[in-house]
Amino acid sequence: MPSRNVVGSLSCFKIFGGAFQVSLVGVILVVSQTSPQIFTKTSDCYPPINFPLIDHYNQQNRKDSGMREGQLCSHTLRSHGVAIARIHMHDWLIFLLLVMIEVILYLTHPFYRYVGKDMMSDLKYPFKDNTVPVWAVPLYAMMLPIAVFLFVYWRRRDIYDLHHAILGLFYSVLITAVITDAIKNAVGRPRPNFFWRCFPDGKDVYDQLGNVICHGDVNVIKEGHKSFPSGHTSWSFAGLGFLSLYLSGKIQVFDQRGHIAKLCIVFLPLLFASLVGVSRVDDYWHHWQDVFAGGLLGLVVSTFCYLQFFPPPYHSQGWGPYAYFRMLETLANPPPPTNGMNVVQNEQDVERQEVNDRNNDRFLGLSIDANARSTMQETTTEGK
Repeated sequence: MPSRNVVGSLSCFKIFGGAFQVSLVGVILVVSQTSPQIFTKTSDCYPPINFPLIDHYNQQNRKDSGMREGQLCSHTLRSHGVAIARIHMHDWLIFLLLVMIEVILYLTHPFYRYVGKDMMSDLKYPFKDNTVPVWAVPLYAMMLPIAVFLFVYWRRRDIYDLHHAILGLFYSVLITAVITDAIKNAVGRPRPNFFWRCFPDGKDVYDQLGNVICHGDVNVIKEGHKSFPSGHTSWSFAGLGFLSLYLSGKIQVFDQRGHIAKLCIVFLPLLFASLVGVSRVDDYWHHWQDVFAGGLLGLVVSTFCYLQFFPPPYHSQGWGPYAYFRMLETLANPPPPTNGMNVVQNEQDVERQEVNDRNNDRFLGLSIDANARSTMQETTTEGK
C-alpha cells in the first residue's frame, strides 16, 4: 500500500474542523494516501498537503452556518414575540393558576402546633425587624435576573433565549413559593421569636393542657407559625440559583479550558442567596434547619426549571436554549410544503394510481386468459 513518511518534532493536524497537536520525536507517521480526507496539514507543518474539495466543503459549511446565524438573529421581540408567546400560551395560563394558588396559600391560616411551657426556652429570642425586608425579595430574586436576561438579549437579539429565561425564572420562583407556603401551613412550626409574638407583654398564659393562650396581634401570631421552611431563603435560591445556572452556560464555565476565574461570577449569586439565609437566622425569624431546607428546595426547583429550557451548563451547547438549535435545524433542513393544494393533489394521485393498478390487473388477467386459450388450441391441433 502506498504511504508517506513524515518525520518531525511537532506535527499539527486538523480532523473534521477540530485542531490538535501531536509531539513526535523520531517517530515515523504513516499517512495512507487512500484516505486523504481524514488528515490535512496546517500551514506551519511540513510537508503541506492540500485537499481542495475538503477546503471548499468547510468554507461552504461556514458560509451556511453564518447565514443561519444571521437569519436567526432577526427573530426579535417585535417580530416573533407574539408567536412564541402563543406557542407557550398554556404555560402562561398555568403560571397564572399558580399565582392564584400562591395567594390562597398565603392567606390560609397555618396549623397551630402545640407549644408548651417547656418548649419556650428555644422560642424566647428577640422579636427583631427583618434585615432583608419582604418587598426586597422579588427585586433581587426576579428583577435582577431579568435585567441580566435583557442585557443578553440586547447583545444577541435572540427572543428564544429571552422568553425561555424569563418563563423558566418565573416558574422556578413560583413553584418554589407554592411548595414553601404549602409546607409552612402544613407544619406550623413556631419561629424562634414566637414567645414575644404570643405574649408581647412578657406574661405567658397556658391552658389546662399546657398549650399557650396567646393574647398578641392575630396576624403576628399567624406569621409566628410559619417557620419551616424559610421563604426568604427558598425564593433567593430559586431566583439567584437560576441566574447562576444561566450565567454558567453563557460564559461557558465548563469548557475544559481551565479558566477558574469564571467560577467567581457563577458563585456570586449563590453567595448573596446564602447571606440572605444567614440573615434569617441572625434576625431570629428562622431556625437553621428552616434555612437549610429552604435553600435546598430553591436550588432543586431552579435546576429542574432551567434544564427544561436550556442544556446543562457543562454541555458544549449549554450557552443557548433548546429552541435556538431547533431553529437552526429547521433553517438547515426546511420541511416540505404541506398546504391544502398539495394534499388534494396527493389524494388525486393516489386515486389515479389505484385506478391504474386495477386496469393493469384486468389487462393482465385478459392476457393470461388469452395466452391460456392459445396454448390449448395449439395442443389440440398437435393432437390431431
